[in-house]
Amino acid sequence: QVQLVESGGGLVQAGGSLRLSCEASGRTFSRYAVAWFRQAPGKEREFVTAISFSGGSTSYADSVKGRFSISRDNAKNTVYLQMNSLKPEDTAVYHCAARMGLTSSWYPEYGYWGHGTQVTVSS
Repeated sequence: QVQLVESGGGLVQAGGSLRLSCEASGRTFSRYAVAWFRQAPGKEREFVTAISFSGGSTSYADSVKGRFSISRDNAKNTVYLQMNSLKPEDTAVYHCAARMGLTSSWYPEYGYWGHGTQVTVSS
C-alpha cells in the first residue's frame, strides 16, 4: 500500500515557476513508477510526466516538454515536479499517481492516487 500527498500548488503569474512535491508513505516506494496527471475544470484528466522507480527514465507530454522536469528522491519517498515558464493553460488540479512496474501515460494503470494540489496561472 502506498499513500500519496501532494503539495506546492498555488497561484502564480504566467512565466513563473512552481515546484510540486508528492510524498509517499510505505517502505517500498522505490519500487513504484510515479506520474503526474492534471485535470482542468470541464476537461479530461491529462498525462503530464512520469518517472521510473529508479529515476533513470522519464517521459513528458508534448505540452510541457522543455518547461517541466520530474525527479525523485527515494531516500525521502518524494517525487518532485519542477514547473517553469508556466502558462495559463497549465491551470489545473495536479495529481500524482503510483504503480508497480513500468511507467505509463494511461491513468487507469495507476492504482494509487493523491488528492491533488491546485495550480493556477494568471495571465
